[in-house]
Amino acid sequence: MAHLKPGTTLKDRYKIAGLIGAGGMGAVYLAEDDRLEGRRCAVKEQTLDEAAAQVGRKQFHQEASLLARLDHPGLPKVSDYFFDEGANRDYLVMDYVPGQNLEQLVKEARRRNEFLAEETVLEWVDQLCDILTYLHSRRPMVLHRDIKPANIKLTPESRLKLVDFGLAKPFDPGDPRTVTGLQGLGSLPYTPLEQYVGHLGHTDARADLYALGATCYHLLTGQSPASAHDRFLNPQALTPPESLNPHISPQVSQAILQAMLLHPNDRPVSVEVWRATLKNNAPIHLTSSGKTQLTPSTASNAPNNSPAQSSFATILKENALLFGIALLLFILAAVMTFSQ
Repeated sequence: MAHLKPGTTLKDRYKIAGLIGAGGMGAVYLAEDDRLEGRRCAVKEQTLDEAAAQVGRKQFHQEASLLARLDHPGLPKVSDYFFDEGANRDYLVMDYVPGQNLEQLVKEARRRNEFLAEETVLEWVDQLCDILTYLHSRRPMVLHRDIKPANIKLTPESRLKLVDFGLAKPFDPGDPRTVTGLQGLGSLPYTPLEQYVGHLGHTDARADLYALGATCYHLLTGQSPASAHDRFLNPQALTPPESLNPHISPQVSQAILQAMLLHPNDRPVSVEVWRATLKNNAPIHLTSSGKTQLTPSTASNAPNNSPAQSSFATILKENALLFGIALLLFILAAVMTFSQ
């Protein structure tokens, strides 16, 4: 796909200054707003072939509509949305967020043979919890479904912005199935199993919590975690965070593993409950109902085996059909990729 050249003006208003990033179905540009002097904005462009246009345009419009209704300092604000019939391209105009994404910061630390400080990461995680609590408290609830270090920007003021809502969707409690569109299922290391087969499984706030835990894992260890798919096939695939970074405190390591449990019912019920385990030093234990609750730190009945192992038998028992189909889909995808 040919990218827009600097100096190109869209809608007689947005003058392209340069390319920020590009992917398989579009690009994001830095632009100047000719109507509001001095304002810089980000212009997201989507280009689809004719076969994918209808579904893709609906998904793109959903992203625009969702962001336009949101108002939080940790989220970019959408100011315009339009379609260029001549170029057959959709455009979404939003706040430009300066700074680096967290994936870049992790890579820089690894090049220095260092880990990001736990104190710094927990401060970022606290900001992310604020953002997700806001999204999950909307009516209808908004699920991001693609949380990962590359989608989190750190501004020069040390504030985080959660970007790229291409997979976001409103949550309908009457029909809580994941609607999977053209833009995929999310990034594998950060995506829970239930998000792979949305027509069978349910996604709710706990899917975003899984991704948040996986993001925290990456930030503290310097590497992305094993995917839920790999962990389903091999319960030992996920290396405990403290084994990769000895500076991680046991409480934080345990909280990360709890957020990343394969079965959603085994995870904390909300981001706020999970955040409490980090702030209050209160470990999470499962009740007999399968729900997750906070218990006093003096509790002595915590299981000795790892969370990943303890929930695996439950996953097999309760979701054999769901995950069997998930495995089949992965095999088919691998065969198709190999044949190409």
